[in-house]
Amino acid sequence: MNRKQFFSVWVAAALALGVAYPAEFNHTALDASLKKHVRDGRVSYTALKADPKPLNIYLDALAAVAEKEFNGWPEKERLAFLINLYNAATMKLIVDHYPVKSIKDIGGFLGSPWKQEVVRLFGKVTTLHEIEHGIIRKQYPDPRAHFALVCAAKGCPPLRAEAFLAARLDEQLDDQGRVFLGQMQKNRVDPGARTIHLSPIFKWFNEDFEKRSGSVQKFVSPFFDDASRRALADGKFSIHHTDYDWSLNDRPAK
Repeated sequence: MNRKQFFSVWVAAALALGVAYPAEFNHTALDASLKKHVRDGRVSYTALKADPKPLNIYLDALAAVAEKEFNGWPEKERLAFLINLYNAATMKLIVDHYPVKSIKDIGGFLGSPWKQEVVRLFGKVTTLHEIEHGIIRKQYPDPRAHFALVCAAKGCPPLRAEAFLAARLDEQLDDQGRVFLGQMQKNRVDPGARTIHLSPIFKWFNEDFEKRSGSVQKFVSPFFDDASRRALADGKFSIHHTDYDWSLNDRPAK
């Protein structure tokens, strides 16, 4: 009996004995909202504000997940859930205050928008800051998550027009990295000057990238185009950080 046949028999036996296996969380509502309102990494907040129901239904479903249930999921399922939660909650925060020119305009006298209690999780209300730094960075140390978390600014990586899924998470995160490093106004290699121009994200979270690959240069290299990768293989480059655009990642409604 080969491995595939053995696995099929094992699953059939488990099902016959009534052993339950958690199904992947249903991200369909978010997926539909993203496909409808996101183009080229930007969001039509005007259209989303006029059609908030799918996003609100999705956030209600996330809020209904018990911590014990969540902890029983595979790691990739948990990370996909948290990335989607962060992005969906950020979109709702913008919609609730729209029109704004920047997410930073939402803070006001309340302080940082990332430290406002606007995210429902495990029967509590927490902050975007806690989701990103207290949970994702602390418990799921995959620096590629920085390519997926979108803070509603043009300087962020582009918002993906689909939900993140456990079954495709590695593929999606790698693709996000290639797309982000391919945005030359934010990230590019200058072989003549032996300089890598990188988004400030690689300065703010440099310890995450260095911990994974030993250096920021080694981490980013696989996500660049072939010519840039060949150049980066030829010794150490200096790093210059580009400007970060905090204006809203908005697009006109069509």
